[in-house]
Amino acid sequence: MIPDHRYDYVVLGSGIAGLTFALNVAAKGSVAVITKKNRAESNTNYAQGGIACVTSDEDTFDLHVRDTLEAGAGLCHEDVVRGIVEEGPARIKALMELGMSFTERENGGDRHELDLGKEGGHSKRRILHAKDITGREIETALLTALALHPNVEMFENHAAIDLITRRKLGFATDNRCVGVYVLDNKSGRVETISCAHVLLATGGCGKVYLYTTNPDIATGDGVAMAYRAGVPVANMEFVQFHPTCLFHPKAKSFLISEAVRGEGGILRNAGGKAFMDRVHPLKSLAPRDIVARAIDAEIKRTGAECVYLDITHQSREFLQNRFPAIYARCLEFGIDMAVEPIPVVPGAHYQCGGVVTSPDGRTELPGLWAVGEVGCTGLHGANRLASNSLLEALVVAHRAAEVVQKEKAPPPQKDIPPWESGSAQDADELVVIYHNWREIRQMMWDYVGIVRTTKRLRRAASRLRSLSEEVRDYYWNYKMTCDLVELRNLVLVASLIVDSALERHESRGLHYTRDYPKTDSSSPPTDTILRPN
Repeated sequence: MIPDHRYDYVVLGSGIAGLTFALNVAAKGSVAVITKKNRAESNTNYAQGGIACVTSDEDTFDLHVRDTLEAGAGLCHEDVVRGIVEEGPARIKALMELGMSFTERENGGDRHELDLGKEGGHSKRRILHAKDITGREIETALLTALALHPNVEMFENHAAIDLITRRKLGFATDNRCVGVYVLDNKSGRVETISCAHVLLATGGCGKVYLYTTNPDIATGDGVAMAYRAGVPVANMEFVQFHPTCLFHPKAKSFLISEAVRGEGGILRNAGGKAFMDRVHPLKSLAPRDIVARAIDAEIKRTGAECVYLDITHQSREFLQNRFPAIYARCLEFGIDMAVEPIPVVPGAHYQCGGVVTSPDGRTELPGLWAVGEVGCTGLHGANRLASNSLLEALVVAHRAAEVVQKEKAPPPQKDIPPWESGSAQDADELVVIYHNWREIRQMMWDYVGIVRTTKRLRRAASRLRSLSEEVRDYYWNYKMTCDLVELRNLVLVASLIVDSALERHESRGLHYTRDYPKTDSSSPPTDTILRPN
């Protein structure tokens, strides 16, 4: 069968990684950008803090590399770290040439320079930001530039279901990714897209947990699709919990940026005591894994529902200028951060593992690339240094675009069968999907959260096996919906996180288990690699 669409490049995801890649390859061929919601809905759009990059005379590449390695708890690939850090300034310059404007400050007279923020784990101020809406401004700049390119077609409200490979089509040799099946969320029709290269830029899997800073789209789709296509994943046990998610019954997934602590915000318990002073030399600006565990321990020790972030020493004028979105959002819930501390709890924020890739985004499957949070280059190790994520996305997307354009692509796959729905019917009980979704997220929060035990992990693994069978049965008997696509991906990614956690018999970075509370220093640390059967 002739595919419904043919492109040179298909990009799954419309965040900084996907849009940067699309913009760079558009001059060489046709590009389709597939996104589950509207084109601006991505994890990038919600990024408040900024981009970590050496731009100050007081900073050096060596210091940024050192900070990244220390945060990564011995698991970062140093060559990858250095390469990405050193390429950062060039990519920032290119982004600014597209129209991205970072916040500046006066430096005497008419002189202006970048206003650099400081976040947890950083020894210097090196965070470029656009106040506290950096991600939104980056997204706007990239979408504006992309809209001018005639070779790019945007598919909004479309959900990728599965990658199409030659092996799945029955070919015994020359396995390659040759396309993707995509669901039109509005019509319910599954379309076949053929291409020479697919880029996974689908972001992370925060929605696998009950409490997260991520938007609803973050269901681990790219990791799940790649794994089903036979591509290995690494280090999925390292899920970063951002220490400060706004605690309010109506404040869904709202992050209080680490930059608030960078400007002097202090974490206090319900009694007003600054508890981080006894935990780490950097106090409230310690790396995220340490701060999240300390908050978790403080909440459990005191029985309180949350802790508090106090930045009342700063003036109202400063807070409204530096954190306009955060200030306004808190005020909506009756919290004036200029005169009272902000109630906060940790929330799932960033997956440090993902699809195994080279430093230029290449996976083991020819024709398939992965960039951004979905990929695992070796930059983050066991714990991501704050604001290194957008830096990685910019650098690796640019590298992938350069490399892919030099490769001679095979002719397009002509015979790709349409999606086979068989005798599938409309689901008559959507409550099954929603119940399984809620059960997975609650179980992951309770059993696979900030502090883990082998007993809890085994319980989660057992229940996830049962849920996988239920979802598989539902998947093949009912018509495709975006909710069902996401549930299928969610249960697989949850299983990968649990299986990876069970493989690591030590506590390192973001993986802390009471059964193995110490870090194994007897041998060089290794990545946790899971390969599909």
